[in-house]
Amino acid sequence: MTTLHTEPGARLPDGSGLSRHVVVAPGMCSGGSLLFGRIGDWTWEVVSESCRINVHAARTADGDPAYLSFYYYRVRGGDVVHPHGLTFGDELRVDSRSFQFGNQSVITLHRLAPAGLDLPDGPLDPAEVYEHPHPDCLYAENFNRWIARTTAGSNRGLAQVTPPDFGYQDLPPLPNAYSPRAFVGRARSTGSFHPDGPPGFQETGEPRTFTYTLDVVRDLNGAGLMYFASYFSVFDTMLLRLWRSLGRTDEQFLRRKVTDQKIGYFGNADPGTVFEVTVRHWRSAASPDVEIADMALRDTATGHLVAVTAIETGTAGDRSPGSG
Repeated sequence: MTTLHTEPGARLPDGSGLSRHVVVAPGMCSGGSLLFGRIGDWTWEVVSESCRINVHAARTADGDPAYLSFYYYRVRGGDVVHPHGLTFGDELRVDSRSFQFGNQSVITLHRLAPAGLDLPDGPLDPAEVYEHPHPDCLYAENFNRWIARTTAGSNRGLAQVTPPDFGYQDLPPLPNAYSPRAFVGRARSTGSFHPDGPPGFQETGEPRTFTYTLDVVRDLNGAGLMYFASYFSVFDTMLLRLWRSLGRTDEQFLRRKVTDQKIGYFGNADPGTVFEVTVRHWRSAASPDVEIADMALRDTATGHLVAVTAIETGTAGDRSPGSG
């Protein structure tokens, strides 16, 4: 069996990442967003280590707080490790690595593997993540950009800014072939990851629209910003409403298997914000148990696009007679 490291992890020889042994605890597994929050915390840790900066206390050149915000988050589930399939005591090997992506941003890749799985030696290779993923593993991609408030106490009009001590220069560059910039940019301009529908899928009905009010108890982080993992929760709440409208049960929802989810973060929100969420839903023509829900989250007061997501799920054995 591979010798595994205990948290907080062993630094890679080139300084670009960490490898750690993780025992799944209650605070990182659920039918909701707990795992996504934990992966995001690992991203901040890896960037702190590899870029020689305290991400948690970063400051602009003017001394104002700077935040390593999430601009794009993708997670792909494997046959063994998938987002809502973990439980107490599961043991994982987690390999993480950050890559240079301009002077204001960084990309961090993570592989969550069953402990003891035979894996390639050396640091996590982007070619594995993007081209040859191991079928048993979960992979996460975090594209983060530095931001700061432009108005005290407001989460609107956040500006891109780079802390002067952000030491990204020694990070390995991410090959251009794997860059998500154009892909995420199209999602921002069209309000969808699948504006024309995913190839090989059939839409199950007309788009649905739901409303959601920002929850100040759950949705804000300690800096007063809408928490990146809360976007997962909001979208999952909308997915649950969709499933209920299709005649499915909550138990079926909890058994869903997320094989691929993408979120583009294009804004933040203040307390009291009411969102309008437009949901489109497709089913694979070749594999009816594979479905994709695409959602756009907008501020109802301004119409501003705040975020988009596409969630691919497997529903084998869980489709009801009236499921669309």
